[in-house]
Amino acid sequence: MNQRAYPVARVVAPRIHAHFSSHQHVELGPDAVAVETIPDETAIEAMIDTAFWASLRREEAYVPKISLAFLTPADTHLPLVFERPLPLDPAVLTRVSPAVERPGIHLGVAYLDGELGVWGTVQMIPVHCFVVEVVEPGLIVVKHRRGPEAAKFVNVVVLEGDRIKVIDEKASAMPDCPTLLSTLLGFESPDAWNGSVNVLVQLAVSMRAHRRGGLLIVVPPGTDVWRDSIVQPIPYAARPPFSELAHLLESNSDAEHHPQWEESLNRVVDAVAGFTAVDGATLMTSGYEVLAFGAKIVRRRGQPQVEQMTVTEPVEGNAPIVINPTTFGGTRHLSAAQFVHDQRDSVALVAGQDGRFTVFAWSPCIEMVHAHRVETLLL
Repeated sequence: MNQRAYPVARVVAPRIHAHFSSHQHVELGPDAVAVETIPDETAIEAMIDTAFWASLRREEAYVPKISLAFLTPADTHLPLVFERPLPLDPAVLTRVSPAVERPGIHLGVAYLDGELGVWGTVQMIPVHCFVVEVVEPGLIVVKHRRGPEAAKFVNVVVLEGDRIKVIDEKASAMPDCPTLLSTLLGFESPDAWNGSVNVLVQLAVSMRAHRRGGLLIVVPPGTDVWRDSIVQPIPYAARPPFSELAHLLESNSDAEHHPQWEESLNRVVDAVAGFTAVDGATLMTSGYEVLAFGAKIVRRRGQPQVEQMTVTEPVEGNAPIVINPTTFGGTRHLSAAQFVHDQRDSVALVAGQDGRFTVFAWSPCIEMVHAHRVETLLL
């Protein structure tokens, strides 16, 4: 173990080991390979420790992007196996990081002659395989795949320097929990991702990725009531609504997960997420038809100004707090809270330029706007 040990790794290793032990699964389909073993606490600690120190290094001025997966070459398909394994060392991983920085490529880690080492690279990993990913300097995520076809992993723990955020598996059981949040958690529901596509999750990831901040409001189809909360005229209104995303999702289900279909879907998702980078709100129906972007939100006539809302984060130990929306974020967050307060059958997704991501929804249980902070699930 590195003499400059990252103390958080030792603290969190038992908790992570317990999680993977309780979620160990058998094979979930013809394309998944079951891993019969999980890393012990020593391996978990070592992998997190190494990833953390590597994240603080530089390779020709670039921040290393590294993903470590605990498995053997026999647990995957067509891996690249090094003739001579690499030591699990921050400096070594930093040097090799340019080769594995693209999404979906992992460095394979396993016990080799009794010592942990890096045996090669892998692109296909089994369901519930232990993965440690470097997101940015000092920001480490422990995650695993949720199903054979799912692109978005389940985050288990997020480590930010000395802060430990253990994802609360029970957060989706709270009253009025938005579907987006329950799908992002997805600990026990891989079927929610297999054979279907959660477009809102993909939109959220894409909105967060462009780093310009954005506001996407989802409203019911077949109604113009939302216009009461929008300044008229709208500078970038679509007539007829932009419906390419809706058409793709309505296409023959046999096309789903076909490479060409997925490529088209990703392209349109990125296009819609791009609309949200323009100042103002992007409006889309729950049927995925884009109505406008660059729209300015205004308080609905006859409605009071929103003065309080509940804020939660799906992290263990987090307690709901009630605050004034003006203290929560910038104009986007306040506008989203006001819109949801006035249009209670809508949902607002807000991406901050700092990477923060919040889902606003009306909660009938507490008669208040509920802001769900979900950036820990999107990393």
